[in-house]
Amino acid sequence: METEYLKRCFGNCLAQALAEVAKIQPSDPIEYLAHWLYHYRKTAKAKEKERQEKIQLQQEYDNSLEETKMAEMLKQEEYEIQQKYERCHQADSSTQRLLKALLTSDNNTSQIHLLLSCTQEGIFSFLKRPVSDLVSGKQY
Repeated sequence: METEYLKRCFGNCLAQALAEVAKIQPSDPIEYLAHWLYHYRKTAKAKEKERQEKIQLQQEYDNSLEETKMAEMLKQEEYEIQQKYERCHQADSSTQRLLKALLTSDNNTSQIHLLLSCTQEGIFSFLKRPVSDLVSGKQY
């Protein structure tokens, strides 16, 4: 039981310390052993702190990369939304002009063909508007 405690607490360092004492053979081996163990503990704590800092830096770096990737994805998504909006707005304006021409013209055949070639979204958005707004050219 006591040997398990010593192994758990001291591990390999006590064997190293005793080997150092035997090798050096200082005049006061107890004081030398105490200083050696103190220095070992101080060095071990510094190494552990450095290891923890490296782990933290790596985590921060990974988080930074993830944030950069997310920002790029959001920027791309924003660009795609802007492009879609511009295409819809262009189709919306074209559909509005065609629908206005269709409502105010007697010869409707060519305008009907153009209107049917427009996007379904544009047609539905204009069909929801009052005819008076379409004829007057009111923009939405």
